[in-house]
Amino acid sequence: MTTTSLFGDARFPLGPFTPYQHNPILRPRGDSWESSNLYNPAALVVDDRVVLLYRAHAEDIVSHIGLATSTDGYTFEREDAPILSPEHDYERYGCEDPRIAFIEGTYYLTYTGWDREEAQLCLATSQDLRDWTKHGPLFDGFNTFAAVREETKRNWSKAGVIVPQKIDGRWWMYFGEGAIYYATSDDLIHWTPGGTDQEPIYIPTPGTFDESLVEIGTSPVLTDTGLLVMLTNGAVRTVHEDGTVDVDYRCGQIAIDPAEPTRILARLQEPWLRPQTFEDTHGLVSNVTFVEGLVKFRGTWLAYYGQSDTTLAVAVADPAAPFGTGMVADG
Repeated sequence: MTTTSLFGDARFPLGPFTPYQHNPILRPRGDSWESSNLYNPAALVVDDRVVLLYRAHAEDIVSHIGLATSTDGYTFEREDAPILSPEHDYERYGCEDPRIAFIEGTYYLTYTGWDREEAQLCLATSQDLRDWTKHGPLFDGFNTFAAVREETKRNWSKAGVIVPQKIDGRWWMYFGEGAIYYATSDDLIHWTPGGTDQEPIYIPTPGTFDESLVEIGTSPVLTDTGLLVMLTNGAVRTVHEDGTVDVDYRCGQIAIDPAEPTRILARLQEPWLRPQTFEDTHGLVSNVTFVEGLVKFRGTWLAYYGQSDTTLAVAVADPAAPFGTGMVADG
């Protein structure tokens, strides 16, 4: 079996990406566990097939994680039953938003355990993508919004990507919704944050597309210069006088030098993907393009994203194409 979770021969910034003309590529179906909404997938290549681990739920909005495979990256066959479902109190209302890494024969899946009060970053491991051992929440008492705005919730630590190679003799993870943090591990199971929740390595940039929050999107890509590049999610959040909230989620990119793994060296000043189509702007949470899966498949970059928390889409990039104007990185 050949599995790929870290890709070389890339550059920063990655792209440009163009939404696939036949999106969405996956929609809710039937009256089953995935009948209402289907979105936010992890992605990797296994034995020359693209594998998606996607989030879906019925009208109860209790999320499970399903599995779909494709020989071309666009047309997917789904397994009938979810591969990961809520079992414990900390995830009783959902196993959400997976990211995945393949390291030394084991799949490491990070996901959000949701109990409708706290969202906690959790870890599960598997040898075959179907039978999973859950290791529980990773960062008890950590709040990744603490450095961004006042929050009453203490256990809030969504979104984690594991770098599938050691840096300075340790395993590294980048995580966080609100702001971005890092953690390290000696065994890939037990993780220690680098500092407190008041010490992120990256915070939102005022006046930009990610001024309200930043969140890790995809697992990292290794560029030909040795930089780690990750696609990210950012949002503008507008609170109205009546208390209603509008959001606008767009996708960015960041670059990190493994020689300085706690420092963001560069970011895109403009998003590479934003809500445009009907599915992007209408759904359970409207105006959302939310990327979580990225693969290089048969020479083409495929970035998989959720549309308004309702359908699943892909954007495509030819590595040989020049990056478009206006998509400038700064350090």
